[in-house]
Amino acid sequence: MPGRGWLVVFEGGEGVGKSTQLARTAKRLAAAGIPHRVCREPGGTPLGDRVRDLLLHADVAVAPAAEAALFAASRAQLVAEVLQPALVAGEVVLLDRFLLSTYAYQVGGRGLPEGPVREANRLATAGIVPDLTLVLTLGPGAGLARATTRGPADRIERADAGFHARVANAFGTFADAAWQAAHPECGPIVAIDADGPVDVVQARIAERLAAAIPACGALVGGV
Repeated sequence: MPGRGWLVVFEGGEGVGKSTQLARTAKRLAAAGIPHRVCREPGGTPLGDRVRDLLLHADVAVAPAAEAALFAASRAQLVAEVLQPALVAGEVVLLDRFLLSTYAYQVGGRGLPEGPVREANRLATAGIVPDLTLVLTLGPGAGLARATTRGPADRIERADAGFHARVANAFGTFADAAWQAAHPECGPIVAIDADGPVDVVQARIAERLAAAIPACGALVGGV
């Protein structure tokens, strides 16, 4: 990593609660006086926000390879404009989605070959490796049911059940030690059971963060 900060990624399928848990974690970092920054993918920069709108709300067909390329373009801009400076400044960066979403949605869900996608993202990430990725796990049916309460479905949420099952299956493989060893660019990955009250899930996350990142030790207790 090019700096002194820490990169913590929140991952998972639709409706698992990762954005809610990321926001709660950020609030607790602020209360503890820990310098931090919240980012999301796709988006997080003026260019990335335009790409996000294309990816989630386009009224035209988007080929799987074009989808992967757009995600990589947004990621490259976020890395250069936001992540690298924040990490150099010593901040804890909480990022909503990163590399695992590409492996889950574009490789697992869309069926793109891993090799070319991996190379595109090697260029986009410029050597940044997450210090910890938390994968929130919940059955795809339950997650999509939660997602429907947020409002109209976006382009990816509207994909068929088979696509979401493949995405969920991919997320289920990422915490495996063999998969992690074969994908060092993703850094350490921990699965978090997202079933249960919000405070209970937050306590699980805080415990994992404190164990992996010394700066986050103050988060244990007082969820």
